[in-house]
Amino acid sequence: MKILVVDDSSTMRRIIKNTLVRIGYDDIVEAEHGVDALSKLDGVGMVLTDWNMPVMDGLTLVNSIRSNDQYKTVPIIMVTTEAAKEEIVVAIKAGVNDYIIKPFNQNTLQEKISKILGG
Repeated sequence: MKILVVDDSSTMRRIIKNTLVRIGYDDIVEAEHGVDALSKLDGVGMVLTDWNMPVMDGLTLVNSIRSNDQYKTVPIIMVTTEAAKEEIVVAIKAGVNDYIIKPFNQNTLQEKISKILGG
């Protein structure tokens, strides 16, 4: 399964990518903001996105993905420092399947992906 990792921090993208590889995913595409991500959605089976990014933020990206019939069922996990309950509710209402607060560990990422994929 191809996974799209969207974060304006190359360090965070590398951390997420390395964690995904450790749990068994190696088809990973990176994007540095929402506009970049939208151009790389073809064939993607899951999106992991940050919230706070320049050009297009993660919430706008989620709304764009959810409004496109071709991608509206692609699982999305928001991976962000936004920890307030209000932000989590906003993200869930926008259509994210789950939410991870930075910093996170390998087990957290693995559990969230397993939950979304049903196993």
